[in-house]
Amino acid sequence: MNKKLIITAALCGAGTTRSMSPYVPLTPDEIAADAVACVKAGAAIVHIHARDEHGKNSMATELFTEVVGKVRTAVAAARLDVVLNLTTSGSSWPEDVRVAHLPVLLPEMCSYDPGSLNWANSYVFLNSPAFLEKLGAVCQELHIKPEIEIFDAGMIGNVEYYLKKGVLKAPCHYQFVLDVSGGMPGNIESLAYLLPKIPQGSTWSITGIGKSHVPMMLAGLAAGCDGLRVGLEDNVFLEKGVHATNAQLVTRAVELGKMTGREIASAEDARLILGLTKHRQ
Repeated sequence: MNKKLIITAALCGAGTTRSMSPYVPLTPDEIAADAVACVKAGAAIVHIHARDEHGKNSMATELFTEVVGKVRTAVAAARLDVVLNLTTSGSSWPEDVRVAHLPVLLPEMCSYDPGSLNWANSYVFLNSPAFLEKLGAVCQELHIKPEIEIFDAGMIGNVEYYLKKGVLKAPCHYQFVLDVSGGMPGNIESLAYLLPKIPQGSTWSITGIGKSHVPMMLAGLAAGCDGLRVGLEDNVFLEKGVHATNAQLVTRAVELGKMTGREIASAEDARLILGLTKHRQ
């Protein structure tokens, strides 16, 4: 297999805390520093959530503006290149706030979660039909590529619906996020079910949560994935009992990719593979 492998670094997510990992970046400066470290290690894409002064997940546009501004400045100062993928996930936030940072910051990608989920049987990971139609329209208007995160089987059918309706536009990029409690398990059976259901011409990446992190990377590589997602959003350990940094998780993904004969994609490679629009800042 000769296609290049895209590595995405999901730096902190919405819920990883310092009690879970001493290395999770929370402040804008920490997120920017980790972004640079991950790009140096081989990541082409950095997936960004913002945290407030208490370390809590925030969808506030002003905070996203600070975080993304610092990431872009730090990456440019290091003479590096990266694709930014900004989250739109934040069930407790008003739906208009969840998309408000997109026209301000014009990232090349943003997350698109095509359905709701009883996350870990503790709260509703809410993505209403009205929100998904609004987000799809914003993405098309601003030429932002949706990263379609698939947590559960029914979400595949929702994507088909939104493609037919014109809310989403092919070719799509799917990000399988497996082993979230309440979603599909992180195993080969889940991947074998999902893959035949994505449209021909789609691209796809994979991550496993926690203990399924490495097994899902290996399964994805065996199945010919376009990308691997790693980072402290999904997994905090390098091995049992050993906390990882984001850069270490990227380095391991790069090594696994190279072991299977894959060349690692640069940010510019990722733009070509995924059909991204690079906006002038």
